[in-house]
Amino acid sequence: MDGALNYLIILLVLVNFLALGSSQIGIVIRLSAIQGFLLGLMPLFMEGWGEIHIPLLCLAIIAIKGLLIPSLLFKAMRDVKIRREVEPLLGFIPSMLLGALGTVLGLVFSNHLPLLPLHKEFLILPGSFSTILTGFIMLTTRHKAITQVVGFLILENGIFVFALLLLQTMPFLAEIGVLLDLFVCIFVLGIILNHIQKAFSSLDSNKLTSLKD
Repeated sequence: MDGALNYLIILLVLVNFLALGSSQIGIVIRLSAIQGFLLGLMPLFMEGWGEIHIPLLCLAIIAIKGLLIPSLLFKAMRDVKIRREVEPLLGFIPSMLLGALGTVLGLVFSNHLPLLPLHKEFLILPGSFSTILTGFIMLTTRHKAITQVVGFLILENGIFVFALLLLQTMPFLAEIGVLLDLFVCIFVLGIILNHIQKAFSSLDSNKLTSLKD
């Protein structure tokens, strides 16, 4: 079980690097969806996953992180007609190098923390630190609002990975993570509504029927 979970975390970290190095917003959104599916599988490899709330939590994560939020992000991308992230505050290569440094530091620090014997074989802490740092970099150095939303989502993914350590003792922390995803949905809808208001000076959808070429 621990080997399968570690493989999922390694894939999660690789997705982080790809997201940091990509200028294509569509690719970044797809990568966040992949992370959503990976996170939805992780609780199944933790001890005690047979409890009824764990499978339900996994389904909720996959539905929200892997399907719902990416579909909203793609809709927002089509509405604002933005395809690329141009000239971020921190370049793509430096972003990847900083993410790699954060992953290494996470590995070093995790060896000095008083973890339970059950959790010492997992790569949860390094994966969590790497994902949080990736989200923070994207949130603070990218100009496009959609990319910043993806950054917030990835940062929250890192928090969720850390919450896996407390899944048995404090399961509500992981459930709160799903509520944060709902906040992301509202954030994306806010971007869409703001774009409509700027373009048409109104949020009245009835006025959209009078649009002409």
